[in-house]
Amino acid sequence: MSPVPNVILNNGVTIPQLGFGTYQIEPKDTREAVRTALEIGYRHIDTAQMYGNEKEVGQAVADAGLPREEVFLTSKLNNDSHAYGDALTAFARSLDELDVEYLDLFLIHWPLAMVGDFTETWQALEEVYASGRAKAIGVSNFQPAHLSRLLQKGTVVPAVNQIEVHPYLVQDDVRAFGAEHEIATEAWSPIAQGKVLSDPVLVAIAERLGRSTAQVTLRWHLQRGDIIFPKSVTRARVEENFRLFDFELTEADMADITALDRGERTGPDPDVFDYVP
Repeated sequence: MSPVPNVILNNGVTIPQLGFGTYQIEPKDTREAVRTALEIGYRHIDTAQMYGNEKEVGQAVADAGLPREEVFLTSKLNNDSHAYGDALTAFARSLDELDVEYLDLFLIHWPLAMVGDFTETWQALEEVYASGRAKAIGVSNFQPAHLSRLLQKGTVVPAVNQIEVHPYLVQDDVRAFGAEHEIATEAWSPIAQGKVLSDPVLVAIAERLGRSTAQVTLRWHLQRGDIIFPKSVTRARVEENFRLFDFELTEADMADITALDRGERTGPDPDVFDYVP
């Protein structure tokens, strides 16, 4: 049995709280990296059309020989496919690239609110959800204002909102809005691209517990209820990131780490990000 707990989404679908991310993994390295993660015990893989490695993710899943229902697969819609018909075409292309009949979760990658109306895009995701080709649908990088508009215009409440979260950007306002509407929070860049790993607060906690600062940071996410998917192409690091379930942080540890918040992003601000390739 995997030690990874499941989170039950608002439509009853279960998702492993710890997964393996593939952002910035080159296609040539993706197949081996994902295959390694699956060997170690990960059963949740996160990719995106924008990453350019869906095909290799699919190959690794096929290599593993696991029943399809045992691997939770997420992908995300590219920014150039927000029109209704384009979104449907792009989703079908993801299924082809991954060589699967359905996705467990499909997300709008960015709201692009300064570019167009993402509620039209959401209508396309609602269609693929109704067809059963996506077991759950959600969004990524949506702020409360974006989510409010989606809730007003759509008929399906997003299952998740995947946002940048780490000790330097705790995002409690976005997380609270999500919790109020039963939208689970997924945290990308959970260690702030490594920026938090030398923080004295995290170092002190890690030394006391005999853990790495990465493990302490990822454990903080898990105890807050965030769904995470750290990535690495180094087997030792992938294994280390999986060993998070035989220790706990105290309430004081949790508070001290949360207090590190300084509103510092490593990625774009969703309120102004408008990149369309």
